[in-house]
Amino acid sequence: MFRALLSPFAFLYGLAVTIRHKFYDWGFLHSEEFDIPIVCVGNLTVGGTGKTPVAEMLIEHLSRTYKVALLSRGYRRRTKGYVEATLRSSFREVGDEPKQIKLKFPDIVVAVCEKRAEGIRRIRQEHPEVDLIVLDDGFQHRQVEPWVNIVLMDYSRPIYRDHLLPWGSLRDRTNQLYRAHFVIVTKCPPEMNPLDMRIVTKSLALFPYQGLYFSSLSTGSITPLFADMASGQVLAGSPVIAMAGIGNPAPMIRSLRESYEVVDTLVFPDHHPYRMRDLDKMKKALESAPPGTIIVTTEKDAVKLTNRKRIPEEIQRALYFLPIKVSLTEDSKRNFLRKLDYDVRSNQKYGLLHSQ
Repeated sequence: MFRALLSPFAFLYGLAVTIRHKFYDWGFLHSEEFDIPIVCVGNLTVGGTGKTPVAEMLIEHLSRTYKVALLSRGYRRRTKGYVEATLRSSFREVGDEPKQIKLKFPDIVVAVCEKRAEGIRRIRQEHPEVDLIVLDDGFQHRQVEPWVNIVLMDYSRPIYRDHLLPWGSLRDRTNQLYRAHFVIVTKCPPEMNPLDMRIVTKSLALFPYQGLYFSSLSTGSITPLFADMASGQVLAGSPVIAMAGIGNPAPMIRSLRESYEVVDTLVFPDHHPYRMRDLDKMKKALESAPPGTIIVTTEKDAVKLTNRKRIPEEIQRALYFLPIKVSLTEDSKRNFLRKLDYDVRSNQKYGLLHSQ
């Protein structure tokens, strides 16, 4: 009821968004095009659609053919302008997601810049060997015209049932979905039935040139954050404390409950920077939990908890993280990657969209 009172502000926000898009459509504002493939991964909502696992899937696949770089805004970093991530960069310098990706893919260029076009130019200038850039979270900004736009939608928060900010979580109008080349519905139930897929397909009402794919999250084995401090393998049914500072922690907590006894949860805001008071909360949660309880967090949170000097040993011994990957059916994944390869090579998207 309270959120409905925000509908007048959502109307004003929507008006501003519409005017801005019209300025681009009418040519008063210009999107910059580049001579190398730009693959954009974005969404229409704030937080929690699973962009990072999808970006990692794209990097893993495209790196077999191209010299790939990733460009991100570096949300909540303390630096400004163009910054390249190194293995020693802190999340405060480059943001938590770029830090996570750099650790997973140390051989690729990972850079952050709030101005996407400027960031691409810097990568081109300083790394001429790069011949493809994955643009993290650039769909709604439009300063750059990507070769391929991939838009994600959280299955549990469908855009066709949502409202614009601040009434809902939409940061862009749903009619902008026409600019997407692919739409991936993320965080679907592992055994999603065909009827539910048809409901989503009909509700989205995509154009024939757009591909729709359904994905779920698959988890790896729980991994100690400090391997030298770990007491041993974590067995199924062991007591765990689920801890997350991400946009939508529910799927991660649900996944843990399938294999472990979740005795407590510690939930923080998205991109949360952990401080001493948060370490105190972890310590108190461990003291209240059964003996042998561990804390399991996400990969994105783990990169912000690596400073041994600040973290007490009893917490270091208990800290684990849960690796997550995007999971599509084998046929669906093969079809998606084949079409992605084709569109990157041919840049056919422009002919399809500009003829509308």
